[in-house]
Amino acid sequence: MYKVFFNERIVLLTDDFIRNFQAKYGLFYKYKNVEELSDLLDFYWNLKCVDTLFVFHYDIEELRERFKSCFQQVYAAGGLVQNEAGEYLFIKRMGKWDLPKGKINHNETFEDAALREVTEECGIQELEIISPLMATYHVYNIDEAAVLKRTGWFEMQYRGKEEPVPQFDEDITETRWFRKEDLGIITSNTYPAITDILKYKNLL
Repeated sequence: MYKVFFNERIVLLTDDFIRNFQAKYGLFYKYKNVEELSDLLDFYWNLKCVDTLFVFHYDIEELRERFKSCFQQVYAAGGLVQNEAGEYLFIKRMGKWDLPKGKINHNETFEDAALREVTEECGIQELEIISPLMATYHVYNIDEAAVLKRTGWFEMQYRGKEEPVPQFDEDITETRWFRKEDLGIITSNTYPAITDILKYKNLL
């Protein structure tokens, strides 16, 4: 199954119709062709009263590729950073708690982009990637064009002593370390994708 965020609503791509139909609520669609799927996604974008769209196809990877073809592609990377005290680093951007991330430059790997973005947005170095975490997907509009952004997330360790400093020209107003038991502050004012990352890491 693939989860794609449309702002704070969700599109789920799945090959298991029965299990999802019996257990979930939302709009259900069996994939037929790309043209119909594209029209449906346009319709769903404006259908604010429905929180979840399920799209079914027997071949989940084929469905994923057909879904991607409906959008321009953007790639980004970011990090969940832990310091030696066991605390996790978050930024506040445009009034919401977030994790440092940004778009990948030409010929840059996901890993290099993730390290660069954390360094730029939080003003810290001495970072080490421990392992990949997961990928998140988000649809938004740029100049009326629909864009699908794939963000690759990495678990990182910070071994330095400097305090993080927010990158104000990227609309970041605060950087702060949080203990695991204080992450309720984050989840009360963040994006669903960030909550998914924390759950994947078993922090919630």
